[in-house]
Amino acid sequence: MSLDHHHGYPHEHELEPQYGLPEALPANERLLWQGAPNWAALARTAFHVRKLAVYFAILIALRITTVLLEGGGLEKAMISALWLSLLATTAIGILSGLAVIVARTTVYTITSRRVVMRIGMVLTVSFNLPFKRIVSAGLRLHSDGSGDIPLALMPEDQIGVVQLWPHVRPWRFSRTEPMLRGLKQPEQVAKILTDAWAACVGDRAAVASVQREIGLAEAGTPRSGRPRLVGAAAESSASGMRHA
Repeated sequence: MSLDHHHGYPHEHELEPQYGLPEALPANERLLWQGAPNWAALARTAFHVRKLAVYFAILIALRITTVLLEGGGLEKAMISALWLSLLATTAIGILSGLAVIVARTTVYTITSRRVVMRIGMVLTVSFNLPFKRIVSAGLRLHSDGSGDIPLALMPEDQIGVVQLWPHVRPWRFSRTEPMLRGLKQPEQVAKILTDAWAACVGDRAAVASVQREIGLAEAGTPRSGRPRLVGAAAESSASGMRHA
């Protein structure tokens, strides 16, 4: 069974048979959760505005230092830094604006049978991801309390990175993983997803323990402060479900 997707346009959202869905749910399927990314979380994790701000801050500091060391004086140094500041403000503003647009045009839906992702800033695409085609899922938490849930699909059900971005796990090109990104209450969403998934496939695979931004290595010692993927689901197989 392949993954279905439907195309549309942003102005057609008001004509959706059911909000966030390409068609009304059948009588035997229940809506469990709907949500959208938090734009600030998207700006930081998908568009990397914080890293960009740090980059420009370093450039501005270096520029001021260089001008002063060359004897240009404080006024000349400030004028020189002003142009870089304007460039930084413009770049960060554009990326933040894109994050807002992505958040406003995205709807994530979890039903009793599938995950639906309605995404797209210009051309709207809805991806239906049935639970039985999801191999595994994970949970990645961030310092601001937001989080991401990547979904690994069956090998024959791969979706292109360009079609999914930015709703895709970074640096997975050969086997892309759709990702519910920038969630405000990621642990709650992970529990809803796992409970529904387990009920659909006939097993009770529970979410593994969720850790905060500073993960623990396999030996139990603290690792770096980078957010890390933690076991938040199970992997399906012919014999049922096993923990990832």
